[in-house]
Amino acid sequence: MDHSQAPVLEAIAAFQQRGDVVFTPPGHKQGRGIDPRLLRVLGRDVFAADVLMTSGLDTRMQSHGVLTRAQDLMADAVNADQTFFSTCGSSLSVKTAMLSLAGPHEKLLVSRNAHKSVVAGIILAGIRPVWVEPDWDEQLQLAHPPTVEAVEAAWERHPDAKGLLYISPTDYGACGDIAGVTQACHRRNKPILVDEAWGAHLPFHDGLPTWAMNVDADLCVTSAHKAGSGLEQSSVFQLKGDRVDPSVLKQREDLLGTTSSSALIYAALDGWRRQMVQDGKTLIEGALVRIARAREEIDALPGLTVIDEATLLARPSVTEVDPYHVLIEVADLGLTGYQAADWLYEHQHVSVGLSDHRRVEALITHGDDDETVSRLIAGLGALVQHHQHAVPSQGATSRPHDVQVLTGPALDLESVMLPRDAFFGRTENVPAQDAVGRIAAEMASPYPPGVPVLIPGDRITEKVVRYLRSGAQAGMQLPDVAASDLSTLRVVIEE
Repeated sequence: MDHSQAPVLEAIAAFQQRGDVVFTPPGHKQGRGIDPRLLRVLGRDVFAADVLMTSGLDTRMQSHGVLTRAQDLMADAVNADQTFFSTCGSSLSVKTAMLSLAGPHEKLLVSRNAHKSVVAGIILAGIRPVWVEPDWDEQLQLAHPPTVEAVEAAWERHPDAKGLLYISPTDYGACGDIAGVTQACHRRNKPILVDEAWGAHLPFHDGLPTWAMNVDADLCVTSAHKAGSGLEQSSVFQLKGDRVDPSVLKQREDLLGTTSSSALIYAALDGWRRQMVQDGKTLIEGALVRIARAREEIDALPGLTVIDEATLLARPSVTEVDPYHVLIEVADLGLTGYQAADWLYEHQHVSVGLSDHRRVEALITHGDDDETVSRLIAGLGALVQHHQHAVPSQGATSRPHDVQVLTGPALDLESVMLPRDAFFGRTENVPAQDAVGRIAAEMASPYPPGVPVLIPGDRITEKVVRYLRSGAQAGMQLPDVAASDLSTLRVVIEE
C-alpha cells in the first residue's frame, strides 16, 4: 500500500482549502466561536481542524470512507488483517475487544495484573474472570507477566473459558513470552487478546520486543499516545485470523464507540502511522542511543540504581524488555518513588510517569531529544544532591512512611462473587479495619500503573488493608475508591 498517503489529514486539508461552511457540530464552527483567551493558549489551527467526520470530511453517502482507508493503511503497517481507531483511549478499546470474546457469565482467562479498564469491562459485561497469576518478583517487589506454564495450567482447569487476556509489556517494560502464550491458546483453538497498550512502537523496529501481530495473536490493543505520537485518548485495536468474528468485533465497537469521533485524534493517528512507516526505524534508533546514555549517566549518580535489562531477563517470566521504560531505584536516598516524583515536579519541573514505593520510571521515546534527556539527568542529579546533603531545617523531604508491600501469595485473593454482582449489589461503607473478611464492592487501584489490588467480589484480607492504608499514607494515589485515604472501604452487604 502507498504509505505516503494520510487520508484523514488529506481530507482535513481539502476541507480547509474548499472553504466549506458547515451547519453541523462542533458548535465553535472551526474556531469562529472560540474565546480569544482560549485561542491564545491553544491556537486557532486546533479548532480549524476539528471537523465532523460525516458531512464534514466525508459525504453522507460515503460516510467513513476516509476513515476506512486510514485504518486499512494502519493494518498494513502493523501486520494486522483489520484495524479499528478509537478516540476513547485503550480503556474503551480493551472493553470492545473483551466483549467480542465473552459475554455475561462466560469465563475469560485474565492476567491478574490487568489494568482497571479490564476489570471495568468485566463488570459491565458480567464476565466471569478466571485469574491467571502474574510472576511475583520478590527482589524487585513487582509483578511480571504470567508464564506460559501458568497459562497452560489455567487452561487445564478451565477448558471452557472463551479466551485469554494477556498483558505485555507491563508498565515496568517487562515482556512475557507472547509467542509461547499464543501457541498455548491456539493449540486449543482459543483466541488471545493482548493488552499491548505500551507497545505502539514495537512494530516499527526489529530491535524491540515482539509485536503481538507478528506471532499471530488474535486481538491486540495499543495506546498510540503512550509510546507513539498519537494525541491523548488515541487508541488502535487490531484483528488477525478468524478465531474472532470481525462482524462481532465491529458490532461491539459500534456499541461502545462514540458517534462523535474526533477528526483531530484520527488525523494524528494517520500521520503517526505514515511517520513510523517512512522514518520510524531511524527515529527509534535515535531514541535507543539516548536511552543508553540516560541509563549510564543516571546509574552513575550516587544513591540511584537503574534496573538494567539483564536484571529483568534473569526472571523466568521475562523474555524481553522494552528499553523505553527507564526504571530508577531511589530507596537508597531514603525516599519513596512518590516523594522523588513530587520533588522532581516541584523543584525541577521534570515529570516522571510511574512512581511506586521505591522507584520512579522515565518513559523515553522517539519524541525526546538530547535536551530533554539532559533535563532528566540534571533533575535527578539535583534530587541526589539535595537529599544527600539537606537536613530537615533546610527543607529535606521527611522520612518516608513504610509501605507494607504485599508479596506474591498475599496478592492472590479469593474471588467469591461475580465482579458485576458485587459492584452493583447492595453495599455499604465501613471503616477499613472492619472490612477484613468482607467482600469488596469497589476497585482499589494504585495509579499509576492502575492495576487493581482489590477487585469487586474479592474477599478482603488484613494484609491488603495494611498495604493500601500504608501506601495511601506514603503518597500512593487511589483514585477509584470512595475514600482515597482508605479510611473506609465499600463492601457487599451479605444476607
